[in-house]
Amino acid sequence: QLQLVESGGGLVQPGGSLRLSCAVSGFTLDYPNIGWFRQAPGKEREGVSCISRVGNAAFYADSVKDRFTLSRDNVKNTVYLRMDNLKPEDTAVYYCAADWGPSPHCTLLLNNGHYQSWGQGTRVTVSS
Repeated sequence: QLQLVESGGGLVQPGGSLRLSCAVSGFTLDYPNIGWFRQAPGKEREGVSCISRVGNAAFYADSVKDRFTLSRDNVKNTVYLRMDNLKPEDTAVYYCAADWGPSPHCTLLLNNGHYQSWGQGTRVTVSS
């Protein structure tokens, strides 16, 4: 059974840091592209960061570039999203997802059927 489980969310003050984890089971991280997405109240889900299965390249949305860092541990079957210098606008539910499509390169887009397997999400609140 394919499963993705996020953890690490919580309440943090502006300027603080959090590290989100996405533990996967039922598959290894060798094949799918993995993405982190977030959805704020009243807004559409948006791509935050993703890592390609080929070349281990990570990509970031402009809004989080230079503040967020994505990494993965293939031994632990876990993907991490380190978030620094958090801002109130980062408040959202964060989801990790696996894209089983044929492209070796990840995308932050959700159109064209990308990202078929999803975790349940972890809530991040940035507030003083």
